[in-house]
Amino acid sequence: MSIAAAELQPFTLFRGLSVEQLAPWAEVVGVRAVEAGTVLVEQGTPSDVYLLLAGTAHTMIVQGESTEMVGRMEAPSFMGAVAALTGTAVDARIVAASDARVGTIGREDFTRLTLAHPTVHARIMELVGPVTRTLAGIEGRRERLTSLGTMAAGLAHELNNPAAAARRAAVQMAEAVDVVTGAMAGFVNAGVTRERAAVLVALQQEALRGAATQDVHDALAAADAEDELLERLEDLDVPEPWQLVEPLVAAGLDAAWVDRLAEAAEDATGAALGWVAATLTVRGLAGELGESTTRMSDLVGAIKSYAYMDRGGLVEVDVHEGLETTLKLLGHKLKHTSIRVERRYDKSLPKVTVMGSELNQVWTNLLDNAIAALGETGTITICTKDDGGCVLVDLSDDGPGIPADVRERIFDPFFTTKDVGQGTGLGLSTARQIIVDRHGGSLTVTSDPGAGTTFHIWIPYAPVTKLK
Repeated sequence: MSIAAAELQPFTLFRGLSVEQLAPWAEVVGVRAVEAGTVLVEQGTPSDVYLLLAGTAHTMIVQGESTEMVGRMEAPSFMGAVAALTGTAVDARIVAASDARVGTIGREDFTRLTLAHPTVHARIMELVGPVTRTLAGIEGRRERLTSLGTMAAGLAHELNNPAAAARRAAVQMAEAVDVVTGAMAGFVNAGVTRERAAVLVALQQEALRGAATQDVHDALAAADAEDELLERLEDLDVPEPWQLVEPLVAAGLDAAWVDRLAEAAEDATGAALGWVAATLTVRGLAGELGESTTRMSDLVGAIKSYAYMDRGGLVEVDVHEGLETTLKLLGHKLKHTSIRVERRYDKSLPKVTVMGSELNQVWTNLLDNAIAALGETGTITICTKDDGGCVLVDLSDDGPGIPADVRERIFDPFFTTKDVGQGTGLGLSTARQIIVDRHGGSLTVTSDPGAGTTFHIWIPYAPVTKLK
């Protein structure tokens, strides 16, 4: 199907060209009708140039299994011109959003005709910057969201354990309180006198003091002590004695203590033992609740510190604070590995004035990459020292290293060695931009295959004027 030269005039690409000048273009345009949903341009592949003569199309960014729509085009529009002229791959997928009429110009014909018409060439060159900035902005937002998702997943993972422990302790504490309440009724029904009650209270206090000072039993000794105490409780016909022996033994109580309690409690021996065991359990559960809530508070404090939520943009910080906060939030990635983190901090270093949350984004990227490089085992070493008006942070791993051809491009935008869908190629590029452009520092890397990798980060102590 052919096309008339006049049909090309509405396209901004050909603005200013006469019908006569457009005649050679019309001769190389192949026209076809497509249905809605047809992929016109596939992301990551070389492209011809497509002219949307009628209908609409959507521009999409594909990342792994997710697809994000980032733009909409209506006829007359063109696509693929920058990629065709520069011989690069297309950075987006373009899909017909409706039934459409599409013209196609082959790459060779497009390049030949573009070079013959300087106005067309100039118009394409004008597009390079905006297109690159738009795609970089989209991928930058995706990179930040990916980083945020990593932090959120890690925080959820770390919060789940203390939260579950707190829920479990709360349930067990309610059960123990019920036992204590029931014991009071048992004492009344058994006619425990005031004098005998005073003895029982003294024995309870002795048990609580023992629980506070008792050394941890080794497993074998604890098992022997529990067997001995269980036998004595069975002799006394104490109901469900197996539920009582563990907290009693943990408090250092033995058969002799039980005999003293039985002498004072008489018919209420079972209730008295349950009462003491329940109070010991409550004491232990209160400690567990305290530890769990402290852990949750520490994690919330870590994420707050990571984002510098209450301290504004430009902050004066100890560089070690950000490193430690980031390590804490990445702890879930280290927990089930044999990776060691070795710290060689110069604690005498003065504070630096930086964009705190941006600097933590750098630590996140570098540490996450180091963990990924090591896999299951290895050592990450973080060294800080003064270096001529800057804090120098050396972040090393003893992993496989980076090949020379990759190392030369490692800070290039959109360059990544990860599988499709696993990286945007903006992590290290963004890190370098934050350090160099935003803070007036420097970020370099030394690495050799088999010899590990070290990133060197210089951060000036004083803020620079380019900080915004």
